[in-house]
Amino acid sequence: MSETFEQTLSDILNVSELIYRNMSSPDGADHADIFNLLTTLGKVLVDADRASFWKWDKASHTLWTTAATGTSTITIPDTTGLVGKALAEGKVITTNDPYNDPDFNSDVDKKTGYVTKSILTMPVSNMNGEYIGAYQVINKLSGDGKFHRAEDCRKLSLAAVICGLALESDVFLEESHTDKLTKLRNRMGFFNDFDKMYDNIIADPNRKLSLFICDIDKFKSVNDTYGHNTGDEVLKHVASILKKNCNAGDGIYRWGGEEFIMIMVDTDMDGCAAKAEQIRLEIEANDCVTDQYTVHHTMSFGVTEFDSEKTIEQNVSDADEKLYAAKEGGRNRVIK
Repeated sequence: MSETFEQTLSDILNVSELIYRNMSSPDGADHADIFNLLTTLGKVLVDADRASFWKWDKASHTLWTTAATGTSTITIPDTTGLVGKALAEGKVITTNDPYNDPDFNSDVDKKTGYVTKSILTMPVSNMNGEYIGAYQVINKLSGDGKFHRAEDCRKLSLAAVICGLALESDVFLEESHTDKLTKLRNRMGFFNDFDKMYDNIIADPNRKLSLFICDIDKFKSVNDTYGHNTGDEVLKHVASILKKNCNAGDGIYRWGGEEFIMIMVDTDMDGCAAKAEQIRLEIEANDCVTDQYTVHHTMSFGVTEFDSEKTIEQNVSDADEKLYAAKEGGRNRVIK
């Protein structure tokens, strides 16, 4: 057994052990770390300089990756680039002369100064055979410096299969945290995000975290008068306004029924109440127009600033009590 082969095998086993440890972590697997490790595994398997895993967001018709060339997230239309071509044609794409390939996008190279010499792109599918992303390796380091489809695909296939399974799990998890009607994060997503995004803010005495909970006034009468299909349109209409007013770093969630929650980072109660009032006025001024009806609706809001001495549930309950006060006080108002 050659020294090179032994080193390659050792590298593969080291990466595999890291993947196993990550997935076996008592804190739960970090999907981003797993995908990064899987791309590392691909680099080792085919002796490539770089590798990336591209996720296909079919809803937005985009492809994106965070593990390509050391840059931040790269997002491209799903009809462009070698990744888009591989998915559209459902086959492996190789090029060993990328700058003369009309499907190669050289923008990243121009920004970073990286020189791409060879690329292999494999479509990745879920268990149903549906393409959900692509695995890409860049710049072969050994041999003639070129990727050879049959040989390198054989080496890369195991990592690509595992990546497909990991992505399918990632998509399933994301769907379980997303409300199908409004496309907002749901209650499960709310609690998941707290563990990953907001706990550190609450623990920092120099930062503020506030939220409001709101619901559509007399929503039952909307369903009774216009039907549940129109009621669904009202919910989507409200969700779009809430989402539009959600700043980067903040979160908007469908809490259940006609109730929604917005979390605002680095914002005190007064700032959160001001945002709630802004949204309240916008909703009051913008009727929901469907094919059959024009529905006027309003919303009530309860606002609170997070108290680190209380549980998440207790803080939400504080806001909910103020929402109840807004309802009892005549609706279409903000109470803090």
